Amino acid sequence: MSLTALLSVSDKTGIVELAQALHAQGVKLISTGGTAKLLAAQGLPVTEVAEVTAFPEMLDGRVKTLHPKVHGGLLARRDVPEHMAALKEHGIATIDLLVVNLYPFEATVAKPGCTLEDAIENIDIGGPAMVRSAAKNWKDVAVLTDASQYAGVLAELKAGGISQKTKFALSVAAFNRIANYDAAISNYLSAVNEDGSHAAYAGQHNSNLVKLQDLRYGENPHQTAAFYRDLYPAPGSLVTARQLQGKELSYNNIADADAAWECAKSFDAPACVIVKHANPCGVAVGHDALEAYTKAFKTDPTSAFGGIIAFNRPVDGAVAQAITVANKQFVEVLMAPAYTPEALEVFKAKANVRVLEISLDAVQRDGATPWARGLNSHDIKRVGSGLLIQTADNHELRREDLKVVTQLAPTAQQIEDLLFAWKVAKFVKSNAIVFCKDGMTMGVGAGQMSRLDSARIASIKAGHASLSLQGTAVASDAFFPFRDGLDVVIDHGATCVIQPGGSMRDQEVIDAANERGVAMVFSGVRHFRH
Repeated sequence: MSLTALLSVSDKTGIVELAQALHAQGVKLISTGGTAKLLAAQGLPVTEVAEVTAFPEMLDGRVKTLHPKVHGGLLARRDVPEHMAALKEHGIATIDLLVVNLYPFEATVAKPGCTLEDAIENIDIGGPAMVRSAAKNWKDVAVLTDASQYAGVLAELKAGGISQKTKFALSVAAFNRIANYDAAISNYLSAVNEDGSHAAYAGQHNSNLVKLQDLRYGENPHQTAAFYRDLYPAPGSLVTARQLQGKELSYNNIADADAAWECAKSFDAPACVIVKHANPCGVAVGHDALEAYTKAFKTDPTSAFGGIIAFNRPVDGAVAQAITVANKQFVEVLMAPAYTPEALEVFKAKANVRVLEISLDAVQRDGATPWARGLNSHDIKRVGSGLLIQTADNHELRREDLKVVTQLAPTAQQIEDLLFAWKVAKFVKSNAIVFCKDGMTMGVGAGQMSRLDSARIASIKAGHASLSLQGTAVASDAFFPFRDGLDVVIDHGATCVIQPGGSMRDQEVIDAANERGVAMVFSGVRHFRH
């Protein structure tokens, strides 16, 4: 029995080659407007939909395929005699293969200067209707919504026919495509007014996520879990990673790896970040990856055991030897933009270490949009039956943003240390106190209910690592509400401090800094991380 295919695509990628292959298999071709003209120009015998429906395209192409002779051919069940009798009575032929991709709504609204009218005219009506009809009737109709599906379907056709397994998978993919398309339209229109002005947040939020893998379990063994990515992930983000070796990633691995990677890629200089339980326990920059790792590991060798390590530079054999041989560090996950063959050979001896490669090639720096710089545009946190959505904390403090508030101004080297400490504090759970010196964390206090306790813990950590806090720079992720917190960090050796400012007792804290002879700067922003 000969088959009939209806082809109607906005993106013409691969459509000529597909049509040629279908024609070679004896498949009858039906098509719409521009697609029909393209196929005819290639010498392919194609029937326009207008001939099938005996009704012309109208309203500037808004109405093409919304007709019983199209949807009847797609929806009729071949195993139901009444359906087939109805087709025969009305002269409707079956359609066995539908190839449709939709008007480029997502690409249109992503363009700078897109107007509401532009967006509306790129909302496809007939395409989604046909896709839904074909996908609903998947046992009888194969529906292709992406050029990546063409080769596999052609291979099965040539081998004797498209399997039911493939047809069902194509149906699921089709409904997913329609869901994503409709969600994009809803998100856009929910955040725009009739005059074209935009609201900061849409009236309805629709998530578009694709499952990457099922996980062995969640945060604890009695919880189930899966890992999803955004439909359009930011370049250089964790979900773009390629795993080169090691065991399957766990839920906690992924959460900690994301914290380490986001911190590492925030530095311009070669950097290494070691994370344990979502908090950096060692961060450093250096002339190269090896120096950065050596300094980061010194911060807290005890906590680094079983940690996650991220580099923003390629890892070579010397770095791999330092991790596995010199420090004999047990590592759960290792991340870097690339690895030399020598490094990978070293890690082969540690078969369980999860080695991830995350390209930073597409990530831009100065002048780029947050997305192009590999930054998330929004943070989303799940609460009972709801979501909290906020813009991501992408604020980058510049030297000129610092406000010196004490009689003593920081030296050029202290400014460097303060900016480094501030960048690290951004990735430490609140309350955060971070001691740093010479591009290296010296003590990290994280996640305490009291800022005083965070400061004390940071000093205890430094003591355990035999590190002196004399002459260090300290960052506090939020203001000091009283002078006691400042006194604690100075007692342990800090000579300069960066904090947001904004407390009712700022003057009290400034007076304390002057009394103790330290320099202090205000950043004007805080970095709560919960």
